[in-house]
Amino acid sequence: MNGFLFLIDFDIMTFLQGESFLSALKSFALAIIVWIVGSMVIGRAVKLIAAAMQKSKMDESLRPFLVSMLSVLLKILLLLAVASTLGMEVTSFVAILSAAAFAVGMALQGGLSNFAGGVMILLFKPFKVGDIISAQGFTGGVKEIQIFNTILLTPDNKTIIIPNGPLSNGAIENLTMQDTRRVDMTFGIGYGDDINKARQVIQEVLAACPHVIDPEKTDVFVSELGDSSVNFAVRPWTKPAHWWDVYFYMHENIKKEFDKNNVGIPYPTMDVNVLK
Repeated sequence: MNGFLFLIDFDIMTFLQGESFLSALKSFALAIIVWIVGSMVIGRAVKLIAAAMQKSKMDESLRPFLVSMLSVLLKILLLLAVASTLGMEVTSFVAILSAAAFAVGMALQGGLSNFAGGVMILLFKPFKVGDIISAQGFTGGVKEIQIFNTILLTPDNKTIIIPNGPLSNGAIENLTMQDTRRVDMTFGIGYGDDINKARQVIQEVLAACPHVIDPEKTDVFVSELGDSSVNFAVRPWTKPAHWWDVYFYMHENIKKEFDKNNVGIPYPTMDVNVLK
C-alpha cells in the first residue's frame, strides 16, 4: 500500500515537472517570436518615420540622430517585452539593465563623451550636413552627423569618421557658413618690370574670371619687395563653391597674360663662380 502511494506521488511530481518544462518552453518560444516580430516591426517603423522626416524637410543634420535614438529606444522597449514574456519581473530587469548600463558607461566613457558631443553639435550647429569644414586635421564635406561620430567626405572621395567628442571640443573651421570667401593669392614680377603694367594685366584677368565678385573692387597691391621679386597681393571674393575655380583660373591665366605682355615671373637662381 505504501509502495503504491509512493508511485502515485512520483507520477504526480513527474507530471508537474513536465508541465513546468512545457510552460517554460512555450514562454521561451513566445519570447523568440516576440523578438523576431518586434525587430521586424521596429525596422519598418523606423524606415517609415525616417521617410516622413525627409518629406517634412527636417534639418538633415538632425534626422540621422533622431532616427538612431528612436531605434535604440524601441529596441530597449522590445527587450523589456521579451523579458516580461519570459516571466521576469520588469522592475528587476530594469534595475539589472540600469546597473549594466552604468558599468558599461564607466568602461566606455569615451563613447558617452562622443554622445554628449553629438548633442552639443546638434544644439549649437557649428556646421550642418552639406557644409565643408576643417577639423581634427581633416577637411571635407559633412555627409552625416550620427550619435557618436560625424562622417566627412574629402575632395578626393575618402570617407573620414571623426568622433563627436573631440570634434565638439576642438577648433572647427567652417568654410561654407558665409555667403562669400576671399581667395588670397600672391604673384611676383621682376624688379625690372613695370608695376603699373603688371597691375593692369592682373585686373584684366580678374575681370575675365566668371566667378569673381566685383572684380573692379578687388584688392591688387604691392605687398612685398622680396629678395628677387616684387610681390602683388591679389584678393578677389567669390562664392565658397567656386573658391578653387578662381584660384586655378587666376594662376593659369596670370602666367599666360604675363608672357603675352612681357612681364617676367622671377624664379630662384644661383650664381656659381669657378676659381681656377
